Amino acid sequence: MSIVFQQAHIISPPDGLDTKGSIRVSDNGIIETLSIGDTPLEPRRGEKVVAMEGKLLSPGLFDMHCHFREPGQEYKETLESGAAAAAAGGFTGVALMPNTTPVIDSPQGVTFIRYHAASLPVDLEVIAAMTEGSRGEKLTAFGSLKTYGVTAVSDDGTAIQASQSMRLAFEYASNFDMLIIQHCEDRSLTTGGVMNEGMWSSKLGLKGIPDISEAMMLARDLMLLRWLEEHKLHAPLSRPRYHAAHLSTAASLQLIREAKREGLQVSCEVTPHHFTLTDQDLYQAEKKGNFIMKPPLTSPKNRDAVLEALADGTADAIATDHAPHALHEKECPPGEASFGIIGLETSLGLTMTELVMKGVITMQRAVELLSVNPRKILQLPPIRIREGEKANLTLIDPEAVWRVDAGHIRSKSSNTPFIGRQLTGRPLGIYHKGIFTEAPGA
Repeated sequence: MSIVFQQAHIISPPDGLDTKGSIRVSDNGIIETLSIGDTPLEPRRGEKVVAMEGKLLSPGLFDMHCHFREPGQEYKETLESGAAAAAAGGFTGVALMPNTTPVIDSPQGVTFIRYHAASLPVDLEVIAAMTEGSRGEKLTAFGSLKTYGVTAVSDDGTAIQASQSMRLAFEYASNFDMLIIQHCEDRSLTTGGVMNEGMWSSKLGLKGIPDISEAMMLARDLMLLRWLEEHKLHAPLSRPRYHAAHLSTAASLQLIREAKREGLQVSCEVTPHHFTLTDQDLYQAEKKGNFIMKPPLTSPKNRDAVLEALADGTADAIATDHAPHALHEKECPPGEASFGIIGLETSLGLTMTELVMKGVITMQRAVELLSVNPRKILQLPPIRIREGEKANLTLIDPEAVWRVDAGHIRSKSSNTPFIGRQLTGRPLGIYHKGIFTEAPGA
């Protein structure tokens, strides 16, 4: 059955669209008609019509940093429950990090994810491990992984500590034009740490994680990148591409800013929790486990630096680092809590509430950060809103006021610090793979 999205505010940066219009999608999922202006499309007999007056329609959102825990930790999340959470949050696609059990470090692991993802309402892209078992030692078979459609590799959650291993990863990735994604953490500084090192960690008696640990690892990687470009990696090899995950400090973001000015092929992402919360929020929280993650929540100065990076273009993407954990792994003493929080179902609401409504960024920029840029960084095909293209759409109510309720979370886990928080702006649903999936509460 065909469907009409009637009189929406269509925002699609790749198509230069920021205007009112209507879209008819045929029963095979192809955009049949794009009508710009105030005149609605005439519905056909039996056609589903979705009234979109005052609502937004954008290219499908894409989260480039998620953990769905399958295989091996299905008690936290499965591919199916993670996909349901993604759809509920307005995402039509996500990229999965490889730190499962076993680690996704081979074509067999990639095939496992792709096979089980085929019937899900959202796309699951695979980021494979950079080293075997994510142990930071022997590199995985980048070439074989590339033939299976993998465009990026990462040892997310651990970070490659040995400089020689990182150098070889850059050189190897350059042969296949693959993206290196780094979790920036100098573990010699962070081992045993629980939260940001500072006044609040001292008051709680918890071992701190110095925020310089992130920038130190990033600085090393950028120095390697500069040296390789100058001395080793020349045409016909592709220039190495580097993406820094979940940056959280002023020092790190300044390093990225400077590297971009130099012309290095670098990008970075930031998370909603790092542009919203600080370590004082952890100190004041009753359920402290839901405020513990890596990199940790830090100072207001660093939080403000993340906001500045979003406003000035230094930050390329917003990613959730969606990391589900069971209750017993979070409702425990802070020093024993697992690192990470879920984020797929609150990302859009936090972006609109904390960034768009407060004038930090425009809605157009929000769509770039949540949809356009993540796909571009991973070299995935762009989503276009134009006639003849497959419909891949997110529907948004920018004025909906709602409260985050643990009972309505679609993820298998509920470890979020935002329970009870009032947000403005939420997804109404997604259209992807020829199916319209309405969001809960829409």
